[in-house]
Amino acid sequence: MFWKTIIKTASDRAVRPNLQDYEQARASFSWEEARRELEGLPEGRGLNIAHEAVDRHATGARRDHLAIRWLGKQGKTLDLTYADLKQLTSRFANALKHLGLGKGDRVFALAGRIPELYIAALGTLKNRSVFSPLFSAFGPEPVKARLSIGQASALVTTRSLYERKVKAIRQSLPFLNHIILVGGDRHSTSVPDTLDFHRLMDESSDDLTIEPTDPEDMALLHFTSGTTGTPKGAVHVHEAVVAHHITGKLALDFHPDDIFWCTADPGWVTGTSYGIIAPLTSGVTMIVDEADFDAERWYRILQDQRVTVWYTAPTAIRMMMKAGAELVRKYDLAALRFLASVGEPLNPEAVVWGKETFGLPFHDNWWQTETGGIMIANFASMDIRPGSMGRPLPGVGAAIVRKVEGRIEVIEEPETQGELALVRGWPSMFRGYWNEEERYRKCFAGDFYLTGDLAKKDRDGYFWFVGRKDDVIKTSGHLIGPFEVESILMEHPAVAEAGVIGKPDPVAMELVKAFVLLNDGFEATDELRRELMAFARTRLGAAVAPKEIDFVASLPRTRSGKIMRRLLKARELGLPEGDISTLETGSEDES
Repeated sequence: MFWKTIIKTASDRAVRPNLQDYEQARASFSWEEARRELEGLPEGRGLNIAHEAVDRHATGARRDHLAIRWLGKQGKTLDLTYADLKQLTSRFANALKHLGLGKGDRVFALAGRIPELYIAALGTLKNRSVFSPLFSAFGPEPVKARLSIGQASALVTTRSLYERKVKAIRQSLPFLNHIILVGGDRHSTSVPDTLDFHRLMDESSDDLTIEPTDPEDMALLHFTSGTTGTPKGAVHVHEAVVAHHITGKLALDFHPDDIFWCTADPGWVTGTSYGIIAPLTSGVTMIVDEADFDAERWYRILQDQRVTVWYTAPTAIRMMMKAGAELVRKYDLAALRFLASVGEPLNPEAVVWGKETFGLPFHDNWWQTETGGIMIANFASMDIRPGSMGRPLPGVGAAIVRKVEGRIEVIEEPETQGELALVRGWPSMFRGYWNEEERYRKCFAGDFYLTGDLAKKDRDGYFWFVGRKDDVIKTSGHLIGPFEVESILMEHPAVAEAGVIGKPDPVAMELVKAFVLLNDGFEATDELRRELMAFARTRLGAAVAPKEIDFVASLPRTRSGKIMRRLLKARELGLPEGDISTLETGSEDES
């Protein structure tokens, strides 16, 4: 049942929303016109993300405008203007050139939210190399898998992360020729076969002309998990910047004097698309906080930095709700004018809580790693229906579809569940899964990209998320593939088989739960359970490892041997088991 409350749009806004009339905007919008809001490389040499995000501002009126304010864990602050950012990113691009890296070479980053990460990302794009961010909480195995699949040429990381997560796996990564460390002594050679980030920067010129960049040149490689097999590397091109920019303007309502804070880590696609690219193409000031979540710290940042536009995740909002409204009242948050959320469906109660607590509702929006940018949103000028994803962006065609006799059919009846599909062709649409053409083709049917998400559309064109078609787990805004967790658990000598599901959780949306079948000679004890959890955390990192483990005598499987995770989940939650014709003696493989 749809949430019946409607939060009306304020008519007395101090700042006029960029998107005033939704229907008119959709009718008049064209991606060609959106492209004209960007500059392009001089002399018609193409389109480069870093030029649009940095250089065009640094050589214009916003040269001395604050681009990034970095807030360190220990209280240190670093301010970078657009001119500063141009100089530093050009140096990093020249450093890559000096190392022999160029167009198409994959440069990975494994780091927390430190200034060098942002410099490396934009410098890599200036060099026409491919930037691929990794979440710093990953354990060695997920790091190894992604570096291997992406055939990483270079890795930017910290000395600490290198010692803990990379050093032991380096010999198994033949393509990884350069490891660039942040945080060591730039004149030290105490870490063999590595390079010092700041020494490279010191030795590099800040004089750089970005070489011709075809809009279809590969720019970003974002990994996302599937229910089976290895992680998928979604390929995005420089043309994606058109969507990054226009969605920042329309969905996040960026204005030139905004102070914007995206709390997402660049290890995930949100932290790159909207934690680096979109705010910088709009020329706004971006806040970057190095520290992990802390409710009081966050409120203090919102107050002290006079944040106007805040983009965060439902998990964080629920944690702030748990901390209580009394805490909020200690701070002056009057500068806030627009709140947005992404990562998983935002509970209706959280939308209402935002309105009651901040005087502003959270505007939920929907997109995926594969879409590269926001596709469906609750706009600043639009009434909010709490729990709804909102309505499609101008230029984005969305529909609810179903498969009928092998054909894709659009569902016209409102409030009828089906698969959410998008009409292909928007600029930030992924161009492939890295070296997996067949996997990519299966995402499309005719003109539609099939998202794998189940949804409904109401009579007024608002879309509502229902659930995932597959088994991917969403926990605290992160996508986790069960197969990856199962594989690591099975490396423990006690584990014969493992099945992993997402279990509903009031704070994290879902937590990772594992069902483990033990090898002979091992007993199902609390001590072994704790040992397996510690083993998984060491190999996978705390964000990916199971939070609960149950020992079982058997796992439900299809005839072909696939674990029926949906059946595990149904039994765990006491839900109907549905069709079990493929269980053990069934005649067909479960898709």
